[in-house]
Amino acid sequence: MASPTLPSIRPGRDTDGPALARLISAVFSEYEGCPYVPEEFPELAAPASHYAGKGGALWVAENDAGEVVGSLAVAKALDAGTYELFKVYVAAGQRGTGLAQTLLEGGYDFIRSHGGERVVLWSDTRFLSGHRFYRRNGFRRVPGIRALHDAADTLEFGFARDCPGVDR
Repeated sequence: MASPTLPSIRPGRDTDGPALARLISAVFSEYEGCPYVPEEFPELAAPASHYAGKGGALWVAENDAGEVVGSLAVAKALDAGTYELFKVYVAAGQRGTGLAQTLLEGGYDFIRSHGGERVVLWSDTRFLSGHRFYRRNGFRRVPGIRALHDAADTLEFGFARDCPGVDR
């Protein structure tokens, strides 16, 4: 049996906001008490510009029908040499295909090429499969929990790791 072809990955555009909203909403709907509230995502009005303005970039994955089925963004964090991951989402039907890994590797490439040495992220405490993915990729939980005070009463775990391929 032939392995499935991964969706194509391209740089995100500002016009991807509605498609990203649909992807995020679909992922959130998998979790009880995790509503998607558009007002809590103002960056989706112009997502590519948002992350570029933070010294980063956005990528999206499209299936053959042109639907956005995955995303990942990076932005420079406050600490020198540290970048933060954002918008790490993969549609349910694409999980386990290697798409998330491919998006992550692209993020690492960007971080290394911009002098980054460390990678951090925050993830909803309910997103257990995401946490397993991060741990498989060398991320470690950092102490503490962040409360977003949003419609979902989101609590987030922090994760961090050195960027692979960077000598420190």
